[in-house]
Amino acid sequence: MDNDMDTWIGSNRFYPGVADALKFASSNIYIVTTKQSRFAYSLLHELAGVTIAPEMIYGLGTGPKVKVLKELQEMPENKGLTLHFVEDRLATLKNVIKEPELDGWNLYLGDWGYNTPKEREEAAQISRIHLLELSDFSKKLK
Repeated sequence: MDNDMDTWIGSNRFYPGVADALKFASSNIYIVTTKQSRFAYSLLHELAGVTIAPEMIYGLGTGPKVKVLKELQEMPENKGLTLHFVEDRLATLKNVIKEPELDGWNLYLGDWGYNTPKEREEAAQISRIHLLELSDFSKKLK
């Protein structure tokens, strides 16, 4: 990736509608990813045409997603807001549920990405987790 960023970016794709949903979101968007922040920023900027400030991207090295969510909810600008976390890994959402101080987050398992039909069935049985179809993603950001 370091040697040929353009080729690496070109080999990636956003799911249909995701880039537009991020562009036209009516609320602040934070990206919490296991990728390095600089790679996430490049993908968003170069591939999707989305400009999200680098300080709004929490990537590899910023700690587990549970820790990042705790930090985000403590930020003064997020106090009193309804917070939403969209994730494509059921295990990550289950880790969030284990943390009582994160009970205020609305949790969504995106039905795209790194999950299986079996995981989606399991998630449907967990009251805190809402299944989110790709087609509904942009509606949630408005």
